[in-house]
Amino acid sequence: MTAGPAGPVRPDPLPDAEAVVLVGGQGMRLRPLTLSAPKPMLPTAGVPFLSHLLARIRAAGIRHVVLGTSYKAEVFAEHFGDGAEFGLELEYVVEDQPLDTAGAIRNVAHLLRERDVLVFNGDILSGLDLRALVGTHRAAAAEVTLHLVKVDDPRQFGCVPTDADGRVTAFLEKTEDPPVDQINAGCYVFRREVIERIPAGRRVSVERETFPGLLASGARLQGHVDSSYWLDMGTPAAYVRGSADLVTGALPSAALPGEPGEALLLDGAEIAADARVDGGSTVGSGCSVAAGSHVDGSMLFDGASIGSDSVVERCVIGAGARIGAGVDLRGAVIGDGAVVGDGCELLDGARVWPQVEIPAGGVRFSADRR
Repeated sequence: MTAGPAGPVRPDPLPDAEAVVLVGGQGMRLRPLTLSAPKPMLPTAGVPFLSHLLARIRAAGIRHVVLGTSYKAEVFAEHFGDGAEFGLELEYVVEDQPLDTAGAIRNVAHLLRERDVLVFNGDILSGLDLRALVGTHRAAAAEVTLHLVKVDDPRQFGCVPTDADGRVTAFLEKTEDPPVDQINAGCYVFRREVIERIPAGRRVSVERETFPGLLASGARLQGHVDSSYWLDMGTPAAYVRGSADLVTGALPSAALPGEPGEALLLDGAEIAADARVDGGSTVGSGCSVAAGSHVDGSMLFDGASIGSDSVVERCVIGAGARIGAGVDLRGAVIGDGAVVGDGCELLDGARVWPQVEIPAGGVRFSADRR
């Protein structure tokens, strides 16, 4: 699946601002999908996930973007080049050893040139108004501004309390009784000189070292609390959901290669007349869905095929994978080139590694067979 330009509209530039996107992670939680591509390059609503983020950065009027890469670093430059096709100026820095979040930010400092630097984790899908975030940062004269979101269950996250003026007062570890429901959403605005003061050449955590150190020194860390769409795409279930939300338009994206709707069908996709594809599914180039089958809220990478009378719900089907007839797949991840034989049933959490072949009826989660 290939990405096209983000669109012809060129918004007014956002002065004195640039962006850093951290894309060096190995995406362990998304294996086996990330065995062949880094997480930010996985197809998401028809294009690499990073395309959607870069389109948002561009729409905010930012032109200069530095990508902090590590795992399979070469694929980013191979796909995006110098960024001109996307209306951006892209530069790349390779992280030779794990440096954690703050260390990775410091690792790109030599390429930065603007007063304010927006920093993004490369696996967050968000509808945040980036200009509003920068506006909060500048109005507060903050050293760092953090995007904060409110969640229903903050116990699985670190909490970030703020005072009446929105100033961050602490960074709290995960707890069973969190005092606030707002969490670090993984997007920041740094003054460039703050980045330059981060120790170089070693692991540095923003949450455990950089931010607490700034607070202890009396620096102003500002919170920008926002209720827009936000999703950490780190798990297969979240990855599938995020792609479906982009396809349906629940989160609009200028990088979507088509109009929002129930399904996105890429060039060469063949869908039988009585097959159904809906729920924000993406059917990649050269894919086929045979008669009587239903693909719901799923992603089919290029060249995948679904046999007759099968159900594929909330799944990712890797490139060139073949799903037989009468198969039930719900919440499963099927690796590139894998084969799932007729009559198999794979339910939530099942993962099939690339090139593995499961014989007809070889895996069932229930006693009956079709």
